Formats: sequence, C-alpha cells, structure tokens
Amino acid sequence: MKIQTLSKLLIIFSIVLMLPATAMAESYKIGVVNAVKVLESAPQAADAKKRLEKEFASRDKKLVAAQKAVKQKEDKLAKDGAIMSEAELKKLQKTVLAARRELKRDQDEFRDDLNFRRNEEFGKIQRQIVQAIQKIAKDGKYDLIVGEGVIFASKKVDITNQVIEQLKKGK
Repeated sequence: MKIQTLSKLLIIFSIVLMLPATAMAESYKIGVVNAVKVLESAPQAADAKKRLEKEFASRDKKLVAAQKAVKQKEDKLAKDGAIMSEAELKKLQKTVLAARRELKRDQDEFRDDLNFRRNEEFGKIQRQIVQAIQKIAKDGKYDLIVGEGVIFASKKVDITNQVIEQLKKGK
C-alpha cells in the first residue's frame, strides 16, 4: 500500500512539474504602467489642481491675513508687554491666545476641506486612468497590465505614454 501511495505521489509530482512548462509555452502580452508618471502628466491632474487653487484661494488669503494679525499682536505683546499695566497685559495675552486658537482651528478646517476636495478630484482622475488602461488593454489585446511594485520594466512593455495619450484624448 505504501508503494502505491508513493507511485501516485510521483505521478502527481510529475504532472505538477509539467504544468509550468505548458504554461510557459504559451505567449502572453504584458504591459507596465508607471502610475506616478501618468498622474504627473495627465492633463486632468493639472486641471484639478487649478480648480482647487481657485476654489480655495480666498480662504487661503484670509488665513494669511489672520496669521499676520496674530503675528502683529504677538510682536506688540513682546515689545510693549513690559511697560503695560497688568490688566492691559492680561487682556492682550488673552487676545493673543484666542487669536492663535481661532487661527489654528481655521487652518485645521481649511486643511481638512482641501484634503477632502483633493481626494474627490484625484479619485475621479484615478477612475479615468483605470478606464484608459482598460481601453488600451482591450484594444491592444493585453493579457496582463501591471502597475505598482514593478522594479524594472523594459521599454518594450512600458505603456505609460500610451495611457497618458489616452487621457489627453478623453480630456
């Protein structure tokens, strides 16, 4: 019984060893995409960046003005604090503290809103990139397209520029 089990295992082992050989006999069309390059070169990314800058420009200006106002109050406190009465000093210290808190709160809110909108915009772009890659894969009859984690890819399999061109067409 042990000999039969051993012979069955040898047959299975032989079949398993032959599988990669048959799989290798078939040729596959493989493509590689550099996602970072696509994102940097996509016209949709530049458009999204401009939209975000325009959308958040006025709030950014207000934050810069608020920063300057807080700095002026801090400078006044540092310069005139020694010659102020104790009541004036405490009042100015409270004013500076409140202004810092409000500025930090506004900055945090601005950053959160900007990150939310950036994620929305770049989520749309990522979907467009995936659609462009899928179109190229179908039109070019690719079996596999690889993105992240590629250590090396020859020019022969790199389809990054094709994806960028497809995105420019779909703009």
